[in-house]
Amino acid sequence: MVAPENELLVEISRGPMTESVHRGHIAVVDNGRKLLAFAGNPEFYTFTRSTAKLLQAIPLLEAGGGERFGLTPSETALLCASHGGEPEHAAAALEILRKLGLDESALGCGPQEPMYKPAADAIKRERREPGQLHNNCSGKHAGMLALAKLMNVPIQQYIAPGHPVQQKMLRTVADMCGVPPESITLGTDGCGVPVFAVPLASLAFAYARLGRPDGLSPERAEACRTIIGAIRQAPFYVAGSERFDTRLAELTQGRIIGKMGAEGLYAATVPEKGIGIAVKIEDGAQRAIYPAAAEAMLQLGLLSAEETAQLASFHQPAVNNRRGDQVGIVRPIFRLHRA
Repeated sequence: MVAPENELLVEISRGPMTESVHRGHIAVVDNGRKLLAFAGNPEFYTFTRSTAKLLQAIPLLEAGGGERFGLTPSETALLCASHGGEPEHAAAALEILRKLGLDESALGCGPQEPMYKPAADAIKRERREPGQLHNNCSGKHAGMLALAKLMNVPIQQYIAPGHPVQQKMLRTVADMCGVPPESITLGTDGCGVPVFAVPLASLAFAYARLGRPDGLSPERAEACRTIIGAIRQAPFYVAGSERFDTRLAELTQGRIIGKMGAEGLYAATVPEKGIGIAVKIEDGAQRAIYPAAAEAMLQLGLLSAEETAQLASFHQPAVNNRRGDQVGIVRPIFRLHRA
């Protein structure tokens, strides 16, 4: 079957009528790089955004940084997080920095109001300003600083594309995705560091290898297992309260580990099956990410009926009016094509 340019993935209905639609692409790949299923164009070229965070944690861990700095599972999960800026998240980021002999001022991610509204409201009530620790990427940046320390290179300008830390991450992401580093288009992510563009199927391949790292070096395979194990043990730290990534890992007891990214990206790994899934909503709509990702998992037989029911608020979110009445629904409407 010839892959279409894109495919209708999610619709938003209001009453009896479809009001809006979101098109996009899905790739399901195993750790032998075989395409198993798809929707739209599985080779769609896109920035990986925060789905790359799990891959960016690999260089620190494969070089022994977890042991060197005494990182706990919660702190390791935070390296991979787009966290909600809850007090526990900020405290964990600060503890990583403390272990490096640094403080919040070393971070280059910029301040951000917590994504978790109760945490943001608490800061406002206390008449405080949100800081860099509240930035959803503070764990990733703390990990980059740790890698700079481990590599014995300056921490100044660690976010610059030419810095040894960023060059190491570029090579690692390229290797995990199975693409040459020079084929990756670099942009700048919301937190100031380089972000990588690869074909969607290559991102799915990286996640398949992350979950089942057959054929990787012993050090890299152990780093991958450490990342998966940390998120299984401390899923709150990869996202937070009322977040899909955390809820998915909790419900499946780590059988599926997923990670959202800005502009409509989602990636997941199923370690026991050696499968990676990558989803791109072409217009970048966040409201369509989780319905599409959950539906893909359901169609692949990866979620039980009970798990699907408990994920209903993500899989088929209600559209409510300001009175709290349900007036519509966000609903996935695609069928995966088997390759």
